[in-house]
Formats: sequence, C-alpha cells, structure tokens
Amino acid sequence: MPLIPTRDLLADAAARRTGLGALNVVHLETCEGIVAGAERAGLPVVLQISENCAKFHGGLTPLACAVLAVAENSSARVAVHLDHAEDAALARHAVDAGFGSVMFDGAALPYDDNVAATADAARYAHAHGTIIEAELGKVGGKDGAHAPGVRTDPGEARRFAAATGVDALAVAVGSSHAMVTRTASLDFELIARLHAAVDVPLVLHGSSGVADSDIRTAIAAGITKINVSTQLNKMFTSAVRDYLDNDPDVVDSRKYVRAGRDAVAAETARLLAVFDVGAGA
Repeated sequence: MPLIPTRDLLADAAARRTGLGALNVVHLETCEGIVAGAERAGLPVVLQISENCAKFHGGLTPLACAVLAVAENSSARVAVHLDHAEDAALARHAVDAGFGSVMFDGAALPYDDNVAATADAARYAHAHGTIIEAELGKVGGKDGAHAPGVRTDPGEARRFAAATGVDALAVAVGSSHAMVTRTASLDFELIARLHAAVDVPLVLHGSSGVADSDIRTAIAAGITKINVSTQLNKMFTSAVRDYLDNDPDVVDSRKYVRAGRDAVAAETARLLAVFDVGAGA
C-alpha cells in the first residue's frame, strides 16, 4: 500500500476519538515487527525514527530508506514520522525525504525561542505537505532528565499552537520517557482541559510507562497519538535473551533476532488493539 500521510491517520483517529499508535523504530527488525503487528491487527500505525536513532545509524538516510520501503510494501496503513528532532536541519531532511510528519522538539528552549524555532519548522514543513508536532511542558525522562511535577498549561498551549501553526501537540501530563515499569500516573482532568483548549490532536509521549487502562482513559479524555518505544525494546530484548539462554551455542544472529522481531509484532498488535477504543465508531 502507498505510504499514508500522517495527517490522514491523525484526522481519522481524532474524528473517531480513538488512539493512533506511533511506535519507535530502532533498526530494521523492529520496523518489520511493528509493520507485521499492524497487519495482524488490521490497524494503522505510525513508524517513528528519533534523532538519537538517526545518530546511531550514522545519519537519517540509511534507516529512513529502509523504513520508507517497508511502509510502502505493507498491506497496513502506515505513516512515517521523525521523533524528537532538536536539530532543525534534520527536521528539514526528514521533510525532504518524504516523511509524513516531523516532531520539532524545542521544549528545552525558552518559551519565545521555542515559538520562533517551531514556527519556522512548521512553515518549511507545510510548504512541502508535511505536518509538524511540537512539545510544550517538558516530558521527563528524556536523556536522563526527570521533571515529575512539570505539566503543560492549557492557556499557554492554546497560545503556543496559535503562534506556531503546529498540527499536533505533545503535552506533559504525568508520563515520562524510558520507563520500564507501567506505573506513571496521568492527570486525566488536565488532558480534558488541554483537549478543550487547543484545536490540534494531543500526543502522549512516554506511554511505555502507562498502564493499558490508563491509556484508554487518556484517549477518552482527549489524547489522540500515543508514542511507544521502551515497551517494544523490552519485548525485543527479552525474546532475544530467552532465545540465547535456551540455545547458547547459536551463532546465526538471524535466529535470535527473528525471535525479537516476532515479539515486537505480537506486542504491536496487542497495543494497537488497546488504543483502538472505538469511542467514535
């Protein structure tokens, strides 16, 4: 199936008041696992490459080429997104490469600088048919940072969205990046206030640390896009570890990498079904 624009998947999910899974790729095998899981579930998915992941692979191009090819050859509805790009040049690279969306992350900047940089990224993206996600109110846990009390202010969110022209907004509502336990406590009342305050879909980062039931409640309160990374990494690594424990003499990496890929596919299908609450169906 041809690559699906992220804006189409977001608009459909927002209209139905359901969740859109946006799952992070770290290498080809996780990409293949995510797409296989989406095909199994019969549900759309957004494949995400982060700036950190692009750096790991020596730049965006090698992994982007692979991810775009996998997406275009899938029977599922698949979009491709650049996640947490602090480098404006990298964001433009993703736009030029044909990504359907880019998250420009200026959350560490002073507010006025964040507005200016994000608005500039949005203008470039929109001129090329790409949509922009941004972050307001730092989500804890990224690169070792932790800000448990930070929350996005609804009034500031409204002003920020209007000033920048973003198409989706990641908000700080209690989740944290890189959590390996699903114990985050979300502020559902704040999510509802943010949903009422802004006219663009809300994005939940750090969803690996949130219980399934709380994610469903967050979707009902107004979250549309749900980002997942660590949970899939956990499943992949656990499957590889189990395979190697059971067969310590194996030397063909394809055998244990396949186990990780299969685990990602199964967890992707499960997560996408959780997110597809069907509230507006």
